[in-house]
Amino acid sequence: MKNLRKVYPGGKAAVRNLSFGLKRGECFGFLGINGAGKTSTMKMLTGDVLPSSGTATLGGFDILTQQIDVRRQIGYCPQFDALFELLTVREHLELFARIKGVSRADLDDVVTEKIHQLNLAAFENKLAGSLSGGNKRKLSVAIAMIGNPQIIFLDEPSTGMDPVSRRFMWDVIAGISTRSKSATIVLTTHSFAAWEVCSI
Repeated sequence: MKNLRKVYPGGKAAVRNLSFGLKRGECFGFLGINGAGKTSTMKMLTGDVLPSSGTATLGGFDILTQQIDVRRQIGYCPQFDALFELLTVREHLELFARIKGVSRADLDDVVTEKIHQLNLAAFENKLAGSLSGGNKRKLSVAIAMIGNPQIIFLDEPSTGMDPVSRRFMWDVIAGISTRSKSATIVLTTHSFAAWEVCSI
């Protein structure tokens, strides 16, 4: 990413000339107060909003001119849970696994693994609308991680979680990025605890 900038109507500059690069397996955290530009940066990188200026590539693909290719490389957990209230936990993961190209033959194994990885086994047949805030967040993170994307964006992944669940979430993130090096993770947080799992 080079000189990425976002100015909203009215002249408010949310992101000012941001530049950095990441290697596979690194965990990069944006720590800051509300309004610091964390979510705006993530939305530019995931294609939710266009930058006012600057450039960035993800997995070798340009975020402006190759958005379809970029989206094939990434998983994204937005700041607010975007769930279907009348689908179960398992149905959500099956849906997004198929969207991300997981074959029917592998579907059950992939979904079951993600359910256990995020400690959702007791809730797999529960409707998303009936879940606690913390379990909704776990499901949103599981959706972002399913299909083994190269880059995973997590916007406030531990919001609404109790301290035990929050610690569990940071352990899951550390296992994927800094320990196994299976994906690069970019996250935003208000929590200093996140810095224990971030390599940068």
